[in-house]
Amino acid sequence: MSFAAAMLSLPRPLLVTCVYLLLLPGCQGRIFGYTNGFHYQDISNGNGHGEIHFNGIRLHVESPQSSVSATRGSTVTLPCHYHYEPELTIPRKTRVKWSWLPANTMTPQVSADAFLKETEVMVAMGSRHRSYGSFRGRVRLRRSAPGDMSLVINELQVNDTGRYRCEVIDGLEDDSVTVDLELRGVVFPYYSQKGRYHYNFFRAQKECQDQDATLATFEQLFTAWEEGLDWCNAGWLADGTVQYPITIPRDGCGGKNLAPGLRSYGQRDRVLHRYDAFCFAASVKGTVYFLENTTKLNFTEAIQACSSDGSQIAKVGQLYAAWKLMGLDHCDAGWLADGSVRYPITKARANCGPSQPGVRSFGFPPQYLKFGVYCYRSMLCFNAGQIKPY
Repeated sequence: MSFAAAMLSLPRPLLVTCVYLLLLPGCQGRIFGYTNGFHYQDISNGNGHGEIHFNGIRLHVESPQSSVSATRGSTVTLPCHYHYEPELTIPRKTRVKWSWLPANTMTPQVSADAFLKETEVMVAMGSRHRSYGSFRGRVRLRRSAPGDMSLVINELQVNDTGRYRCEVIDGLEDDSVTVDLELRGVVFPYYSQKGRYHYNFFRAQKECQDQDATLATFEQLFTAWEEGLDWCNAGWLADGTVQYPITIPRDGCGGKNLAPGLRSYGQRDRVLHRYDAFCFAASVKGTVYFLENTTKLNFTEAIQACSSDGSQIAKVGQLYAAWKLMGLDHCDAGWLADGSVRYPITKARANCGPSQPGVRSFGFPPQYLKFGVYCYRSMLCFNAGQIKPY
């Protein structure tokens, strides 16, 4: 909307006031516009008298990638570049603002006003910059070439996923582009030792966190379904909806006549309603391994055996991440930290469960029974030269 059109759209008393202010001595040509937190009047480009002349030059902000995926703990770059058409002969002052819409607030169709909920990540002008919140000290602009405003995020965290917006401001003109950030990882269903449907939303969040994972987003569950995940029990997602993925329609799972896809119960009461959980595990900073050369162990002995080996008993999310992202394959059932017994198979074969790869589960057997154990050793141990192969 042009300045003139914006003025005419104002209520009559406010319009009169604005016209009066514009006519005051020393105020001619000054524009009282929306600043979006950037104080456009401070960076006006023009003739030095507060007048802005764009002369048909357009600002364009673009990204060669609409989405980027990375692993937890890594460094990731979200591409963003701006340029002018036609090219400028004299550089203009610009500001760049990176903001973020967390994945757990996103829906399959993000509305135009969704960015009212966005969080500031970084604001920069020239050599000055400021980062905010959990991003403070972890983000910077790449600036590898003129117009490069790509955002570099260090030590990527599980909760950094979502939709990022790069906005470049030049006087009263601005343009922006969005880039989705996804973590490479694996979605897995998780349920209580008591059986299915015992978690409200907040308990489901905690159960996933206890297994070194987070509640999965809709996008993560959808990707898992595309990769073949089929599970007929409904589970909480990060946005508060309850859904489940079906690749082979059948009775009891929405019916045979429904097409494959995600079955949704929609938003449910986060306190009162009870379901399972779909958790998402990203890469782990360490290694998961089956403890060899030991006799079978009960649950208590399994915990002590990992500790004696300089490690700790592995969590469910760590086992899934090691299977999916690091190729862990071992045809021996072992205890995990939650009291379940599982084993990971990447190459299906005889006597190792079904014909498809996956993490096989024995559920939650009595803790006096004896199995092997999967241990987890962190990068701190790696740095000390204690590397345990799979």
